[in-house]
Amino acid sequence: MADVPSSGAGVPGRIPPGQRLVHGWPVSHYGPVPRFRPERWNLRVFGATASGDTHEWAFDDLAALPRVTVVADLHCASGPTSTGHEWYGIPAATVLDLIPPAPGVTHVMAWAEYGYSANLRLADFTSPHTLMATHHDGEPLTAEHGFPLRLVVPHLYGYKSPKWLRGIEYMTADRRGFWEERGYHNIADAWRQQRYSYQEADDDGPHGDENGGSPPGSG
Repeated sequence: MADVPSSGAGVPGRIPPGQRLVHGWPVSHYGPVPRFRPERWNLRVFGATASGDTHEWAFDDLAALPRVTVVADLHCASGPTSTGHEWYGIPAATVLDLIPPAPGVTHVMAWAEYGYSANLRLADFTSPHTLMATHHDGEPLTAEHGFPLRLVVPHLYGYKSPKWLRGIEYMTADRRGFWEERGYHNIADAWRQQRYSYQEADDDGPHGDENGGSPPGSG
């Protein structure tokens, strides 16, 4: 196990502009909490893999993957920030080490239960602070907070950190995820206050018809 201390944007107690400190860990998500069925659960890596094949890990397979601890804050695009979360899980970059992407892959789509999705630049997904968390503050994640696996991307707003992670899709072109299609910023850098799609620069992502939506959760 390795420890990755927070630095810069991830220092506990440092609040991005436009955010407000909240205590505890509020629960916020879109849709119901899924029921975990270990015999049916898997994590798929698919899309533009170097081999062209899809890879799957069963729940028990996760135990063999490397682990890391990251201490970081969590920022919701609607304003709340909770600080000092200790996450334990699989470094996201491990996925690319074990299942190499094809040349030209620039983004990934993180897929979760019920078809929820969040697109990420490859550099955000492979950040040393990005991980697929199984534990929080020394305890397994609760169902409400994403058990058995949630993606954690601490420097981006919470809608880029989907609970109940089920798949990683390699992409050679960017494509908007669930909240990004509903009017939220394609990149979602909390330190640059990139909350809404109308704030996007021309090179921030694909552009199309945008619709408004309810504020995405981060808990």
